[in-house]
Amino acid sequence: MIKSIAVFCGSSSGGADIYRAEAHLLGATMAAMDIELIYGGAKIGVMGAVADGCLNAGGRVTGIIPGFLKTKEVAHDGLTRLLIVETMHERKWQMHEMSDAVITLPGGWGTMEEIFEMLTWAQLGLHEKPIGMLNTNGYYNALLQMCDTMVSEKFLAQATRSILMHDNCVNGIMNKIIAYKPTPGDRILTKKFV
Repeated sequence: MIKSIAVFCGSSSGGADIYRAEAHLLGATMAAMDIELIYGGAKIGVMGAVADGCLNAGGRVTGIIPGFLKTKEVAHDGLTRLLIVETMHERKWQMHEMSDAVITLPGGWGTMEEIFEMLTWAQLGLHEKPIGMLNTNGYYNALLQMCDTMVSEKFLAQATRSILMHDNCVNGIMNKIIAYKPTPGDRILTKKFV
């Protein structure tokens, strides 16, 4: 059962209103499903939109932000809970530990680093959480094509590629996250985090 989802996304709003609108809708959808949002703690950009969507719909939101980013990313002061950590790694680790699933929205370098580490941990068998990508406005089309190139060039197994679920709409990705069942044999290792 999915009780919490870590959402990785940008502190920028992007170049089109649809990015914030879809993030807001994801937050509201999570609230309606009684799923807690775990995210990076900012009140700006796509991050702020997903948090506001969840909060405005009566949902629970936990933000996790490193102290040195508290001012730069402008920490959200209306959250259910705001945790201040020391490092970016600790932020990501806490988000992983507190969540039952992961969804990535559009973002930049930091968002890419976060989703790829979650995928790598899953590939290594360190967790079996569902990992989804909301491909708003076709933002991730080129990245998804690159993932397929990794498979065709034999740098990534198809079974491992299938760990990353994606959809163009909020309901689609939420349905995939909720229905997810790990496939035996698509992980390199079998031990969990301890």
